[in-house]
Amino acid sequence: MSDAPAAYRRARIPYGTWGSSYFPAWQTSPLAEVNIGQFAGEAMNRILGLRGVPRRQLDFLVLGSTIPWHWKFWTAPLVASCMDLRIPGYHLEQACATGLQAVLAAAAEVESGSHDVVGVLTFDRTSDSPVGVFPERRAYQRTVPLADVWDNFGFDPATGRAMLACAGQAARKYRIERGEVDELTALRYRQYFAAQERGFLDKVLVPLELLNVQGKSMGWINADLGVRDVTLASLRAMRELDTCVTAGTQTHASDGMATLLVTDRAHAAEISPRPEIDIRIVAKAETRAAPGLMPEAPALAVEQILARTGLRMAEMAVIKDHNPFAVNDVIFAHRLQCDWRRMNNTGCPLVWGHPQGPTLTRVTIEALEEAVELGGGYVLVFGCAAGDVGIAAVFQVTDRGGAQ
Repeated sequence: MSDAPAAYRRARIPYGTWGSSYFPAWQTSPLAEVNIGQFAGEAMNRILGLRGVPRRQLDFLVLGSTIPWHWKFWTAPLVASCMDLRIPGYHLEQACATGLQAVLAAAAEVESGSHDVVGVLTFDRTSDSPVGVFPERRAYQRTVPLADVWDNFGFDPATGRAMLACAGQAARKYRIERGEVDELTALRYRQYFAAQERGFLDKVLVPLELLNVQGKSMGWINADLGVRDVTLASLRAMRELDTCVTAGTQTHASDGMATLLVTDRAHAAEISPRPEIDIRIVAKAETRAAPGLMPEAPALAVEQILARTGLRMAEMAVIKDHNPFAVNDVIFAHRLQCDWRRMNNTGCPLVWGHPQGPTLTRVTIEALEEAVELGGGYVLVFGCAAGDVGIAAVFQVTDRGGAQ
């Protein structure tokens, strides 16, 4: 494997210092009862301890979330205090692109020399998301209440239609057949359960206990609650909500967090349990599709990144994406002439859920872990976000202690 020129020459992701919670579906776990920012900080502290990383190594935090949470105004200082740290940081959000944007933002902090060890912490709780009341002095309705998750999913300001409609519109544009969408979805579930059975997910996901203010257990977050063992026959029997879209071929709302570190090569070798593994960021790309065609935007971003780097799809050892609709993967496969059976070998958000902020962070962690299993190679991570946005990044995993 030859090295492609890297956009981030200094930044590295230390192998084995990452982790994610499981993603229980909306209202199915004690996560629905807690301050998700506090939980995320405490969970990151726990994960760093399990990975053998002294939290004092961190000198900066990049947070990513999309749904307002109690005391969100304080963002990084509050979360850092939950880790018993006094370090600076900031918060960013870009709908479902947040999880990858946070990783890239942390890399930029390291690349500039501003910070040496940056913690990336992304999280969201769709359960009991808040309702805001907005003054609207230019309309007869002087106050407008807005349920942050459900009203935004139900109304795209660019089209006036629900987000679900973009999947149907994109399926019609590309003349996708429902049979292919159902077959892809059935495979995605088999991929997830196969990864679970062979223990792959245990390398990434960390069981976490929730305690109340008295220190008593509220229960464990130790399963991707909401994942169903669907079959091709059950998918075919589902009612079509829009072209090629059923309840089974779209994801579900969930809660969770995910974290990783970005640092320079020297620090990565110091804190990683396997310093011979070198993980760098080769390139990133973002683009937008036409209004109402969000499912094609990730493919456009990947086309852009391949053109910029000169890499080919055949060179990608791992291909993994954020796919809220199964239609996303079919369109990507058609445009990039890529077999969708090569993608998402260890599971994907279509199956395990969609807490928005941490979704692409977990995707990235799983993708990098899979590449390490394979002995290294290029890793392509991509996804879509509200506003018809596509985002993509290429990573390179090199095992300097083994054969490529």
